[in-house]
Amino acid sequence: MEDRKSLKQYAKEAKRRLKNGFWQSYEKNLEEKISMAIDAGVSPSKVKEYYAGIVSENIRSSKDDDEAFYKTVKKILDEEGEIYNAIGRLTDKALYDSLSYEEKQRYNLSLSEKYLKAVERYNKEKSLSFTDRDGSL
Repeated sequence: MEDRKSLKQYAKEAKRRLKNGFWQSYEKNLEEKISMAIDAGVSPSKVKEYYAGIVSENIRSSKDDDEAFYKTVKKILDEEGEIYNAIGRLTDKALYDSLSYEEKQRYNLSLSEKYLKAVERYNKEKSLSFTDRDGSL
């Protein structure tokens, strides 16, 4: 089951973002990306929509694992394109071997869902060809 955050935990995370200047940095970086988009002929509204989605996803999950997973998927897609055995390559073999049959099924479904989201993000970033190599703000 997923861990549900309490309102208090969300408030602490929001306060931490304010203290660290996250939103000021975000606004500055967004303005830079918008000017790059205009120069590249890409609609600024698409850039705003894309980065708003990335930020809200990061705030909701706030996990470094998701970003590391995305970077792994991005590397595979950059080097080889879409491949037929992506789920097999992304599977943590030691973890997978320790699971029961039902848990393996859930793990495969979860991994395939994460993979599809990563491919969708990758394609969005490719359409915004001016983004940094690592796709970050």
